[in-house]
Amino acid sequence: MAALLVALGGALGSLLRFGVNVWCAQLGPAWPFATSIVNVLGSFGLAFISRAWPDRTYLGVPLMLTIGTGVFGGFTTYSAFNLEVLLLFQRGDSARAVAYAAVTVLGCVAAGLFGFWCAARVAM
Repeated sequence: MAALLVALGGALGSLLRFGVNVWCAQLGPAWPFATSIVNVLGSFGLAFISRAWPDRTYLGVPLMLTIGTGVFGGFTTYSAFNLEVLLLFQRGDSARAVAYAAVTVLGCVAAGLFGFWCAARVAM
């Protein structure tokens, strides 16, 4: 049952990821906007639910598996991020590769901290 919940959440997360890709395609290929956006949003969301419901009993383990492991697992794309950094280096665009890595890592940490902060203010 747990695997089915993760798979269902993963399907939803993947569809959301696809939607962000489609939306960001109009911005052009100069910067991997979609990957940056999903990594930051995913970092915020996973940090938020992990901090808001640390014992996982409020939402229940099944819902946490669906959302935390499934949705955010299907939505975020650190493997794609890594490949995009490597491809920027391979193209000889070292400055953009370093900038992209820094913006993504710092943005995700900041979003995670913001998720913790927001969760601390949610009435349980």
